Amino acid sequence: MARFISRRLFHLIFILIGVSVLVFLMVRLIPGDPAHLLVGEFASPEDVSRIREKLGLDQSYPYQYYIYVKNLLKGDMGRSIRSNVPVSQEIFVRFLATVELSIAAMIISSCIGILAGVISSARQFSTFDYVSMVMALVGISMPIFWLGLMLMYLFSVKLGLLPLMGRFTMGLDYHSMTGLVLLDGLLTGDFQLFLNALKHLVLPAFTLSTIPMAIIARMTRSSMLEVLSKDYIRTARAKGLSQGAVIFKHALKNAFLPIITVIGLNFGLLLGGAVLTETIFSWPGLGRYVVDSLMARDYPAVQGCILFFSVIMVMVNLVVDILYFYLDPRLRIDGKG
Repeated sequence: MARFISRRLFHLIFILIGVSVLVFLMVRLIPGDPAHLLVGEFASPEDVSRIREKLGLDQSYPYQYYIYVKNLLKGDMGRSIRSNVPVSQEIFVRFLATVELSIAAMIISSCIGILAGVISSARQFSTFDYVSMVMALVGISMPIFWLGLMLMYLFSVKLGLLPLMGRFTMGLDYHSMTGLVLLDGLLTGDFQLFLNALKHLVLPAFTLSTIPMAIIARMTRSSMLEVLSKDYIRTARAKGLSQGAVIFKHALKNAFLPIITVIGLNFGLLLGGAVLTETIFSWPGLGRYVVDSLMARDYPAVQGCILFFSVIMVMVNLVVDILYFYLDPRLRIDGKG
């Protein structure tokens, strides 16, 4: 197991090298010059040249990349061109907002998706099965930005039940302890802040959960149907076990491995930045930060975020593989991993 983890971490080095080269070149091929954006439309050529020299943009691409990698090896992702704040600090603050949103979305999608998949498999070809799978197909196909706007219009504009955007209402007395507003509200006993943040979280979390929910529901149904056709399930039923015992004690446990994979991969994607959801709901997370950085041609911020996303995806895949190792006894018996 230790050898497997070491090998995956070793591969991470080459993944980061490849990602860093691609991102470095791609952001510089985007039309526009960050120096022009900084000094303004009517700045003189001398001012633009001075800013380019200050930012190191007047150097050749190979030299710029060399400086970037040299600083990266020291743990320095550079400073944001827009705010002059270290990129690592900007990422950390916004990543906590994305973590809060992603965990909420994953809890919603996993609970509803697994439950719908289990019921559909237990009642195959029933009305619930057809309706839930059609809804899952709609969930996968529906544009996330359209769903977000419709939910905002219905629950915020028309009914006035939920806030329109943001993490909490501006003006509330909030002192960050963990960077997770809901957790901070509980730790400090500030239930007004907790409830306010929870209301702000409902719409973006549900919007973000729709696609993972649909994928988890379909995967759960497929995996459960495969397990329910096995001989030991028929034996369990022949012994007189109840439907609930057969489904939840025997079938679901053995069908859970592919479900864990889907949950892990989707969680990694959510942590990588829910760009559309965070932009629509003005959620101050990594996805919105990347969009703003791209618009401003903020090269260090974009490069730092993409590298961070790559690390997150590799680490999530590693955690899923480790869970596989411990949940599937066959891997331990065969000595794999």
